[in-house]
Amino acid sequence: MTERTRRRLAALGWFAAGAGTTLLLWLVGLAWFVHGSLSMSAEPNVTTDAIVVLTGGRLRLEAGLDLLRAGRAQKLFVSGVNPRVDRGELLRVAGRAEGDASRIVIGHDADNTLGNARETALWMQQEGYRSLRLVTSWYHMQRSLVEFERAMPDATIVPEPVFATHSEDWAELATLAVSEYDKYLATVMRPAIAAIWPHAGEWGMRESGPVAAAAGAAAGHRP
Repeated sequence: MTERTRRRLAALGWFAAGAGTTLLLWLVGLAWFVHGSLSMSAEPNVTTDAIVVLTGGRLRLEAGLDLLRAGRAQKLFVSGVNPRVDRGELLRVAGRAEGDASRIVIGHDADNTLGNARETALWMQQEGYRSLRLVTSWYHMQRSLVEFERAMPDATIVPEPVFATHSEDWAELATLAVSEYDKYLATVMRPAIAAIWPHAGEWGMRESGPVAAAAGAAAGHRP
């Protein structure tokens, strides 16, 4: 065996070891992410200034409306609603009466999670609110918390994960979990990457992927 061949084999060995280690760390991180997301529980007795629902997943709006009716907050803000959908139509899609319509505000400006956080932060500032209960799907919660805590570092944010497993396909859930984990990693690393490459900050405004398909006609939102 020549020296050149030995060097090539050594390089391939190092590459294989690095790829294997990276894959192992990714799998361990994915397991941590899924376990943490599924283990997250709501705090039913905590009252906040507002309830914020992020459109794009099953039963999120219904959960937010139930919390509003139970008196968990003063107002419900629905972020990321399709511009063609008004409050009345949104309630009809959710199969709810308009009894609490005066306490429901909808936002049309957000089309991704970063946009949700910015839209909500502006609305919270306008209302003078300092605390919110964040309603979104369990697989979307950890990334949403990162974005919301960055946008509102002084606000109290209470997570309210929605578990709709009885109406979800398990293959779809697995795809969503993997997609969300990758997006979560990108979200966490974005500030560090943006410090080196400023254009990286634009990633958050160009989200796409399997989660987008879950939005539904009424929401028109891509979490």
